Amino acid sequence: MKKMICFISVTLCLSFLCSCSRADTYRAEMKLSNANANETTKKVYSYICDTYGNGTISAQQESTWMGSTEYEMDYVYDATGKYPAMRGLDFMDDDFDGVVQRAADWWNKGGLVTICWHCGPNFDGNYDNCKNDEIENWNLVLTDGTAENKAFMESMDNAGKALLKLQKSGVTVLWRPFHEFDGAWFWWGKGGAENFKKLWIMMYDHFTKDLGLNNLIWVLGYSHNGYDYKGKPAEWYPGDAYCDIVGADSYEVEENGAEKRLYKIVRKITNGKKPLIFHECGLIPTVEQLKKTPWCSFMPWHTEYLIDTNTKESLKDIYNSDYVITLDELPSFK
Repeated sequence: MKKMICFISVTLCLSFLCSCSRADTYRAEMKLSNANANETTKKVYSYICDTYGNGTISAQQESTWMGSTEYEMDYVYDATGKYPAMRGLDFMDDDFDGVVQRAADWWNKGGLVTICWHCGPNFDGNYDNCKNDEIENWNLVLTDGTAENKAFMESMDNAGKALLKLQKSGVTVLWRPFHEFDGAWFWWGKGGAENFKKLWIMMYDHFTKDLGLNNLIWVLGYSHNGYDYKGKPAEWYPGDAYCDIVGADSYEVEENGAEKRLYKIVRKITNGKKPLIFHECGLIPTVEQLKKTPWCSFMPWHTEYLIDTNTKESLKDIYNSDYVITLDELPSFK
């Protein structure tokens, strides 16, 4: 009997060590795609990788039309006594100067920033433009040297210039362009997976090589359609060399918890080599759900998505959990 117990114990220990070894191997392979990333950006990414599986970074998307640009941040603080570690911003409505200022202010408070961009195919406009407008000829837009490509790139540079200002100010940005691409409800997904990948790589190469943006951590954000979509989610993946973090979003937490179904899909696509984030939600998963499905961060959308679907009591519990990282608990990256 003792021999059997010893054998079982040794087997369990070896199994545990092997699983740890695999996890360590994956973590060791988590490197920034841009070899020229600046030191601050390397520190931020290293922190995110170290946090992955050991905690969850709190984040909150802002709004700008509720009488104060701090509407969501103040709401979270009033309910919890804490601020989110990461602030979500949006270049929508050509708000480049405003986003740059608020991002820099949050960074100088010790926070992290993530930026997305709701815009039309001319890289301007608002939410309606990104859903209702389309690219008529993807081939012309994505072919170097065409008039359509030149105009497209010049419009794209509106964000590039804003991101360069943040780089000059020492701010690292988790850059999340073309999110929910696989849902195909935004223009950047309506052209299908192959055109999307070309689009993503074109922006990546232009921003990193041509503009010299070395302060970006590239976040590839799948939609909840990663589970339901008729196509295969892996077909939309531009490759390990063109992104640093991969995530999914869902507004169905009440039905699906922390969305283990999506987590498993994006982890399989990346072979475990990228930290994974829950980049948008309404209801925040519970801490216990997040421990079982270890997204590296969560971010409720703004206004009613934060306020109507989360109780102040649940926010207080989540933000005061030892597992959830808030603004005051971030290290210095400077």
